[in-house]
Amino acid sequence: MITISGQPMRTCEGVTRREWLRVGGLGWMGLPGLGLPALWHGHATASEHKPRAKACIVLFMFGAPAHQDTWDLKTNAPSAVRGEFQPISTNVPGIQVGEHIPRLAQLADRYLQIRSVTHPDNTHTVAMHYMLSGVRHRRPATNPQNAADDFPCFGAVVNQALRRRESQLPTSVSLNAPANQVSANNHIFPGFFAGFLGQEFDPLFVPQHANRADFQPLPAIENAQRLWDRRRLLTQVDQQSAHLNQLASVQGFGGYHEQAFQLLTSPAVRSAFDVAQEPVPLRERYGQTPFGQGCLLARRLVEAGVSLVTVNWERDDAYWDTHSDNFNLHKKKLLPNMDQGFSALLLDLEERGLLDETLIVWLGEFGRTPTINKNAGRDHWAACNTVVLAGAGLRGGMVHGASDRQAAYPARDPVTPEDLAATIYHLLGIDRHRLLRTPEGQPVPLSTGEPIHAIL
Repeated sequence: MITISGQPMRTCEGVTRREWLRVGGLGWMGLPGLGLPALWHGHATASEHKPRAKACIVLFMFGAPAHQDTWDLKTNAPSAVRGEFQPISTNVPGIQVGEHIPRLAQLADRYLQIRSVTHPDNTHTVAMHYMLSGVRHRRPATNPQNAADDFPCFGAVVNQALRRRESQLPTSVSLNAPANQVSANNHIFPGFFAGFLGQEFDPLFVPQHANRADFQPLPAIENAQRLWDRRRLLTQVDQQSAHLNQLASVQGFGGYHEQAFQLLTSPAVRSAFDVAQEPVPLRERYGQTPFGQGCLLARRLVEAGVSLVTVNWERDDAYWDTHSDNFNLHKKKLLPNMDQGFSALLLDLEERGLLDETLIVWLGEFGRTPTINKNAGRDHWAACNTVVLAGAGLRGGMVHGASDRQAAYPARDPVTPEDLAATIYHLLGIDRHRLLRTPEGQPVPLSTGEPIHAIL
């Protein structure tokens, strides 16, 4: 079932959003899991550039893969650095990748690698926020939770900039159960939310995995007449509570109701989320895993008209934070799953004629240490990392930038998260110079980075 994140917040007028939802004892039409102000609201603004991509799929590898065991192997490095894996040739002469992503090796002409991504934050929370927003966290030396003053993530910006009021589909969707949904001690991580833009711009979260037999992200409507009756009753409550309309915190709730109602009642929306419509051989091609089926669902959603879909690597016993047993985990659980889902997505989009108009961004929050630790693991390392881009008319079969002989630091053409964000916005046709506004009215630039012109 879809969920909308966010904590209740008391406004200066003294009414909390949660309290408002209790007016008339309704909640939202009696349907659990749907928070009113966090669905859709806001003013779409026109793009400043002609977009090269109609949609974007972000593949977020929560936990951070070891770049030197995946894309950027260093066979001439000392044994304490180079690891156990061997490079293999790709279908592009002169480019090699790790031996445990053979499918992607044969598709290297469809994507490009940026092997010189760098930033200073070695803590998961602030690094996730940095890589998924393009702006360094305001408290980088901490391990913060999601906060209302965070800079908005890519999905939230797309929600604000590209929302189409006539569309019944959400503009931005986040799939699987990432760190913001399932985390130790309920530590709700930053980097997945709208931050100071407001909860109404949060992506639509679908924490349930699409490979589950009972996958049903939208609540079932067992009694359509009852739903319509509750809608009419809620309209009456709105009319009889005119004084609430004077509060900034509740203005526009009618729009929330209408958009959410359309979401639940639209056959097109339900069809877009119905991954069971796909042929069994195609589902098997992606892999019957949360990541594989998440990639397939992402393709369905962008095909239907969703602007940005994030496929999060689920937080389970096999995620990428490999402080110990790095090589067995990468070899047996992580890389085969990623290789299958990512490669299937590339081919499926290409076969449907969608790859040139869909940007794919593969990334983690940072890289892993060059030196292997005593537990056969690699630790956090933000100084150098690899990000992979595909689609959107980008020229595949190339490597931008390079790391040094130990994959520790950029040797040339360093790329920051600011630059990566500027590139994503450029390809989506969103002016990176546009100003966002904090709740206090303070103007904040969307991006201070520069698009990576060498790859455009």
